[in-house]
Amino acid sequence: MIADLKLKIYGPPILFGLVYILAFGLYYILINDYEFLWYVLVLLFFFGLLISTIKQTKLSLLAVWGLALWGLLHMAGGGISVDGGVLYGYQIIPLIDKGGEFFILKFDQVVHFFGFGVATLIMWEIIKPRFTGSLGLLTFVVVLTGLGLGALNEMVEFLAVLVFASTGVGGYFNTGLDLVFNALGVLVVSLFLYSQTKFKSK
Repeated sequence: MIADLKLKIYGPPILFGLVYILAFGLYYILINDYEFLWYVLVLLFFFGLLISTIKQTKLSLLAVWGLALWGLLHMAGGGISVDGGVLYGYQIIPLIDKGGEFFILKFDQVVHFFGFGVATLIMWEIIKPRFTGSLGLLTFVVVLTGLGLGALNEMVEFLAVLVFASTGVGGYFNTGLDLVFNALGVLVVSLFLYSQTKFKSK
């Protein structure tokens, strides 16, 4: 199995991911944070999916490292305390402040932008070798796929709200801003990949 996975290439980011997932998992057990234990299980599922399909997907090292870093940011966001709250709520720059949850720019929004940019890169690498249409159509399909994954993420967060008595998910404005930053990450990465591919084809 080690030989099949070519762990000399993929081993470091996968091992990195598994180590911090285990570390944060133990930490959340110790502090009785069952919401983020749920997210630990979700991360383990996706890492298992990554490992079991890497021979078929042939993802780039950049994509695998991006996924590993996204997971770390997510775990840190719920586990590291900053200014009396968790890192996810940390207000980085007051670009827009209408009070309450309607604040831009927060750490949470940066993670959503980065994470779904990475997800878009992964979907591009999976779909592109199997796609027979035009570059524009490919980009459109990848954008829709990325947006769908962003919506799925919000459904996972909504499930956490239904299951756990107390969560840090937030309300309507938080969900709306999450979707906006998911979409921005998807669009920026999709346009970059489109431009890069078109330039190389000339």
